[in-house]
Amino acid sequence: MTKGYEGPGEAAARLTGRPVVAGGTASGSPAEVTLAGGTPVMVKRGDAPGAVRAEVAGLRWLAAADAVRVPEVLGHDERWMVTERVPTGPADPGAAMRFGQALAALHAAGAPRFGTPPPDGPEDAYIGLAPMRNVPGTDWPAWYAEHRVLPYVRGAVDRGTLRPAEATVFERVCERLPDLAGPAEPPARLHGDLWNGNVLWGADGVVRLIDPAAHGGHRETDLAMLRLFGCPHLERVLAGYEEAAPPAEGWRERVGVHQLFPLLVHAVLFGRGYAERALEAARDALAR
Repeated sequence: MTKGYEGPGEAAARLTGRPVVAGGTASGSPAEVTLAGGTPVMVKRGDAPGAVRAEVAGLRWLAAADAVRVPEVLGHDERWMVTERVPTGPADPGAAMRFGQALAALHAAGAPRFGTPPPDGPEDAYIGLAPMRNVPGTDWPAWYAEHRVLPYVRGAVDRGTLRPAEATVFERVCERLPDLAGPAEPPARLHGDLWNGNVLWGADGVVRLIDPAAHGGHRETDLAMLRLFGCPHLERVLAGYEEAAPPAEGWRERVGVHQLFPLLVHAVLFGRGYAERALEAARDALAR
């Protein structure tokens, strides 16, 4: 080991107090490591300031709702996080239905305000690799415009993935959000980055969620994110959700409004193709 360097194995041993018997020699993150006794764990490094603290706080806030399942956090510091490893299996329609019901229960656990970070979580958090500020607000359309749409429009313009004239399309959507948002709802407890890659289909038939960007938000945002990149048995997930807590009438027509946030984040991180998808969603919303 290079002097001063700590890899996943060393971090896992230090944070759990248990020797590592396999894995953890490579520098990749996340990494699978086996602790003494044969316990497999996942070790993840967060290089951005506050990233690990935000993720740990998010996982624990989701777990506290006693609704969806998340991997247990076994140890962490400001740079490293160790969680249980979830054995995965094929996606199952029954598990999808139960997941939808559990997701509805998670949302119903609520949050003090829109934008509220998890307890002990920082205001300056992340969604994937992009910074995300958790600034509380009481009015969802105004909060969503100010803290989830316009910052990433500006970021995409600064990076050249959106043209300055195109930014006006999103500004017009933001002006119309009070009419486009549907009936007012209380703040929901969101996973916040609920795309298919963060949904683990457990070998035991129980879905678990990883990598949250948790905050208080509108429950339709999580549902819209599930649809954005596809999810196995999505209609079964939604059927379970609707059975437990039906969304407000017309929610499927509002999916594009809620997808603006993740599409713009992707435009900032990954380029013009996502900017064009975000523009399409914005123009569709304005045509309603």
